[in-house]
Amino acid sequence: MSLKLFDLTGRRALVTGSSQGIGLALARGVAEAGAAVVLNGRDAAKLEAAATGLRAAGLTVDIASFDVTDPAAVEAGVARIEAEIGPIDILFNNAGVNLRGPLDQMPVETWNTVIATNLNSAFFCARAVAQRMIPRRRGKIINTCSVMSMLGRPGTGPYTATKGALGMLTKAMCADWAQHGIQANGIAPGYFSTELTAPLQADTAFNDWLCKRTPAGRWGELPELVGAAIFLASEASTYVNGHLLYVDGGLTSVV
Repeated sequence: MSLKLFDLTGRRALVTGSSQGIGLALARGVAEAGAAVVLNGRDAAKLEAAATGLRAAGLTVDIASFDVTDPAAVEAGVARIEAEIGPIDILFNNAGVNLRGPLDQMPVETWNTVIATNLNSAFFCARAVAQRMIPRRRGKIINTCSVMSMLGRPGTGPYTATKGALGMLTKAMCADWAQHGIQANGIAPGYFSTELTAPLQADTAFNDWLCKRTPAGRWGELPELVGAAIFLASEASTYVNGHLLYVDGGLTSVV
């Protein structure tokens, strides 16, 4: 009986920013737990390539290419999914970008791009999906936060600001929507091995620092995020709300 709590069969998950990296790993993980998944991103060709790989593994996958930083595009995209594919039971707000530089030299355009991608998109998508979840009296919203939701590093000002705000937005979603049977939580990864972090892994000085700074002594591997994703997306977490689940090898637990 306990394993059935984690079974996502019959549920549909929309995963933003899921053509590669963390988003694709989350999509694969919940699909393997039984969910039908809808991949989202701006590059339709990359989405189709990712979907082809998942379908080859026997998983149920659709794609929906729209810009999550555009509220009109989000509303149209969510409406189309609900009308043509089916109700969205689970939303993973995963789209994100990290554009680095010192704050005193940060171009306004760069700041606005990070805010739009990491924070505004989560609000736009959650609002559109929650409006449809509320009448159904159930739903799961999982935001990809970060260790930067509570920590900072030089050169990551916009990213840190958005991930901190996303953590608090997660709590606000709980405050507004828990009464409607919706659970809104966050996954807060530490440093994981992805295409986007490859330059950091290749930086010997940074790699050595990270491995010494993290109690686990290594980078995380994407499959290690899947358990947290399935837990927060499933019936196993119906009384977990407004929570950030850190998956970071202990990074935020030590000084």
